Amino acid sequence: MSRILLKDGCVLSLDSKVGNFYKANVLIDGSKIAAVGPNVSAGDGEVIDASGMIVMPGFVDTHRHTWEGILRNIGTNVPLEGEESYLSFVLNSLAPAYRPEDVYIGNLVSLLGAINAGITTMLDWSHIQASPDHTNEGLRALQDSGMRIVFGYGHPWWGDPVPEHDDEFRRLARDVFASKDQLLTLALASMGPEFMPFEAAKAQWELARSVDARISVHVGVGTFGRHGKLQAMGEAGLLGADTTYIHCTTLNDTEIKMIVDTGGTISISAPVEMMMGHGMVPTQKFLDRGLRPSLSVDVETNVPGEMFTQMRAILSLQRALVFDRVLSGDGGAPDFLNARDGLEFATVHGARANGLDHKVGTLTPGKEADIIMLNSNRVNVMPVNDPVGAVVWGMDTSNVDTVFVAGRALKRGGKLLGHDLDEIQRRVYASRDHVVERSGFKMPQL
Repeated sequence: MSRILLKDGCVLSLDSKVGNFYKANVLIDGSKIAAVGPNVSAGDGEVIDASGMIVMPGFVDTHRHTWEGILRNIGTNVPLEGEESYLSFVLNSLAPAYRPEDVYIGNLVSLLGAINAGITTMLDWSHIQASPDHTNEGLRALQDSGMRIVFGYGHPWWGDPVPEHDDEFRRLARDVFASKDQLLTLALASMGPEFMPFEAAKAQWELARSVDARISVHVGVGTFGRHGKLQAMGEAGLLGADTTYIHCTTLNDTEIKMIVDTGGTISISAPVEMMMGHGMVPTQKFLDRGLRPSLSVDVETNVPGEMFTQMRAILSLQRALVFDRVLSGDGGAPDFLNARDGLEFATVHGARANGLDHKVGTLTPGKEADIIMLNSNRVNVMPVNDPVGAVVWGMDTSNVDTVFVAGRALKRGGKLLGHDLDEIQRRVYASRDHVVERSGFKMPQL
């Protein structure tokens, strides 16, 4: 792989030791970042003009049910719980209708949408493992995408875990994920104590740790989270720094403290949590205890698959709640989050929650070259007066010009590379039609 110099861009390294620059260069050497600074040269490498671009780390999504790519916006008015809900029709009706080929194209179209939006790393929370073929086709899509992905192996939501799933997880750890020095790494997407008996949840976490895999788990989810189930896991000594806790909206204060005290990380999906009824987004409860969140899309059935919406949602809500306290005369209201906080949630803290902060999340020499270039000369953001503010509050996916993962360009000049989008479109619609017909689901009506 060649040396590539991204020249004269506005560089947001998000690494305090490296610094941020209104004008600087970033040198890519193979899969790594070799140097960052105003006077870095390319030698005999390729030079890419980055003037008019903001050069920064790729966004990191810490929790997405990627297989749902063919179900985008199918349930935008549907809540999490109830007779007609996400749990009832997506997980218990549409999901069982998936064939392996539907998992493949659902994954691929979701991942390409993510790349198009500047996301370079994702945790694929994949609870669609109806058979080894479903798993294999899902993994093939992850590989074909070219992204950096943590594959969260999850048992099918519509059935109880069985020993065969544990055996398959061990096989994957041994045969597919034996090395951690690759674009795909392994985690266990655990149903968790709110959705299964304590002993079964305990066994799942022990399974993950037996193969040195991270754990990603939904907790504090709507009415399911109000019974202290995570507290029981904590009292049994099962919580740890290898675990990312998703949503956390209805956890009690003891459970929140346990997560923080044991070094856990959290993944917040503010748009989904607000519109689907998970509970109040718990950002401030964790900030008050010194833990900063990562961000995740969660489900494209209800929200867009990009991080600009995620950043704006979590910042807007936190500021609204703090302003409400200030206007009520609360002299002890917490500090407001700012644009830089939101950008770090979507990069630095996302990398940490995925267990990859030693590889990605900042433009640090020696880290992997997961880099995006955002066009700041488009009419929606020019003139850029505050680069960080422009990324968080002014930009959208149309500004994502170039995407590198491990030094390989997946998008250049605003166009995705290496995929036949016409063929993908054909397969997306064919799979969507099959799943809808087989499940008996009634599509939304105009």
